[in-house]
This record gives sequence, structure tokens and C-alpha cells, in this order.
Amino acid sequence: MKSLVVQVADCQVSKDPEKSLVTYALGSCIAVAIHDSAAGVGGLLHLMLPESSIDRVKAQSNPYMFADTGIPLLFRNAYEYGAEKRRLTVRLVGGAQVMDENGVFNIGKRNYLAVRKILWKAGVLVSGEDVGGNVSRTVRLEVGSGKFWLRTAGEAEQEMPLSRTDWKGATDGLSRHDRG
Repeated sequence: MKSLVVQVADCQVSKDPEKSLVTYALGSCIAVAIHDSAAGVGGLLHLMLPESSIDRVKAQSNPYMFADTGIPLLFRNAYEYGAEKRRLTVRLVGGAQVMDENGVFNIGKRNYLAVRKILWKAGVLVSGEDVGGNVSRTVRLEVGSGKFWLRTAGEAEQEMPLSRTDWKGATDGLSRHDRG
């Protein structure tokens, strides 16, 4: 399987079943992964900040940096490859409080809330998430199979199933790392 790396403030969408979309070291950033198994389309966005209004110039030059501009583009790009909103599985990972231990800026929480609000307003359900805590994460989406893999710092990679009730991660906005 060939890896296609999604950099920080970047997005990739593919229909190649031999591709694996991967993004590394998610701290306060959020990865939004989408997959349409019927169309064979997968997409991965690595966003940094919740709102483009804080820097309109950066938002114009790199809309993937922000939740409010990056998420709509991720979905539009997937639709161009034949994906349909009603068939998409959506997973969220990241939103940790890694470098802001005292919670002064709460960028991870703000990112997570912005993403959930955008998806809610669009009528998009989240199939699984692993957010919050204070650990960095790496994720990988296999375009052909739709399998989604998660690795946290110091742990082995594990598959995150489709149903969030099967996942020991967050169903209430807290990662498994917050639960102790």
C-alpha cells in the first residue's frame, strides 16, 4: 500500500484503492477522515485552527488550515470523485491539549467544538472519534477498504471500527486517554 502524506493544514482525497492517507503528530489539530465505500473514495483533512476569521489572508492562501473553510472543501473534493454525503463515514481524531497544559488557549477543544458544529449544521453524523487528552496521535485511512488506523504516542497502531459504540474512545467528547 502506498502512503499519501497529509501535511499540517493540508487535505488529500483519493479514489485509488492502493493508497493509504496518513497524517502524523496530531496535537491540538484535528484530523477529519471521510470514506464512501460504495464510491471507493477516501479523504483526510489535517486542520489547525477553528475559524478563518482570525486571519483571512491565510485562509485565502490555505483554506485547509481552518475548520470552517477546510471541511467544506474536503467534502466538495470527495463529491467530485463520486462520494455521496449520505454514504460517508466520518471520523475525528486530535484536539489534544499537548503544549498548553494549563488550558490557557484551549485550541484543541475549540477546534473540536468548531468541527462538531460545522458537521452538525451540515447534517453529518460522526461514526467515531478519539479526541482530547494530552497525547499526540497519528492516523491512517486505507482508501480501498475504508479501514481507519490510530496510533497514539507510545502505543501500537490499532484499527478504529466504524461504530463508535465498539470503540473504547470518545463518545462524549473525551478520549480514552481522559478516562484513566
